[in-house]
Amino acid sequence: MPASTAIRQYAIVTGNYWAFTLTDGALRMLVVLHFHKLGYSPLQIAALFLFYEIFGVVTNLLGGYLGARIGLNRTMNIGLGLQVIALAMLAVPSQWLTIPLVMAAQALSGIAKDLNKMSAKSAIKQLLPGEQQGRLFKWVALLTGSKNALKGVGFFLGGALLALMGFKAAVLAMAAALALVWLASIFALQQDLGKAKNKPKFSELFSKSRAINYLSAARLFLFGARDIWFVVALPVFLSSQLQWNFWQTGGFLASWVIGYGIVQSAAPFLLRTKTGNPPTGHSAFIWALMLTLVTASLAFLLTTELPATMVLISGLIVFGIVFAINSSVHSYLIVRYAKSDGVSLDVGFYYMANALGRLIGTLLSGWVYQAAGLVACLWVAALFIGITTLISIALPRNTQ
Repeated sequence: MPASTAIRQYAIVTGNYWAFTLTDGALRMLVVLHFHKLGYSPLQIAALFLFYEIFGVVTNLLGGYLGARIGLNRTMNIGLGLQVIALAMLAVPSQWLTIPLVMAAQALSGIAKDLNKMSAKSAIKQLLPGEQQGRLFKWVALLTGSKNALKGVGFFLGGALLALMGFKAAVLAMAAALALVWLASIFALQQDLGKAKNKPKFSELFSKSRAINYLSAARLFLFGARDIWFVVALPVFLSSQLQWNFWQTGGFLASWVIGYGIVQSAAPFLLRTKTGNPPTGHSAFIWALMLTLVTASLAFLLTTELPATMVLISGLIVFGIVFAINSSVHSYLIVRYAKSDGVSLDVGFYYMANALGRLIGTLLSGWVYQAAGLVACLWVAALFIGITTLISIALPRNTQ
């Protein structure tokens, strides 16, 4: 593929991913804050995202197979269209906004999100020659980092829209904006991007690569650890214990995720070595070990006499930096390890593990916080990251 065409397609894929991510982040914050205001418990709020995460697990596994058969352009556009429908489902009178309806809309949103993410990450592998690993690391880091920065903007957008417009008007506005992006993508994205030359069999859904299996297991516990305390426990703690309002909670979490995304984008520069080689499995082990120590330290410091707000804010900054580099290394390694023909099969399997970790983390976030509080969530998170560290020992230590 000519360089100019590859760059243009990369820009379209990234733009689609950005637009989707804005609505995804805003919708999550809208649901958490709106239903907390209505008096739902942390465990009930976590349950609202249950189908979102469950369907994410299934979608990544089947979506990778689908992308290899019909092309990544189609799976990305299907994801955008489903998110428009999910948003429109929530724009109903408040008396109709029942838990089953919200869970059904979240299920569609979960399918949409993982189709979109799998398509975007897999597409990059197709747009660069195999020998350009340094450039591949930069492109993956930029896509992942910018996505997370915009997810942070989405958190702020969700809090702001809830305060200014109310729940119904907010989801309607987002559905209309994303529908325009979806229509443009249908015409602009290259046909048959990522379609496998040899049609994969259904039996090929599960990866046969030892490296990808270990990396997937490490990813499961890594993202489970983050969501155990970040998805439900942290926003509810800031709102109920520290008495922060919608603007403060949404603004702080937005700033954190934006900074997290910036660090992810800068990971190729931060991890630059004398040899110029991209990260290896050993890099994943070192950074997971550092994150384990950071999380355990934060949990311990919150039990001391130090001011909780100061400890939490400073601890979140350090956690965000180290977690961002962990995530960026992982995102590069899966694209690196994946086979070129039918890349979405390997990437889909990997992000299936990611979604399973998020599902476990989301459920534990509500249950552990309700039972024992934020500090307990952090200790469970430290345990999960410790398991990630141990699994990472088995990852390949070379760049081949």
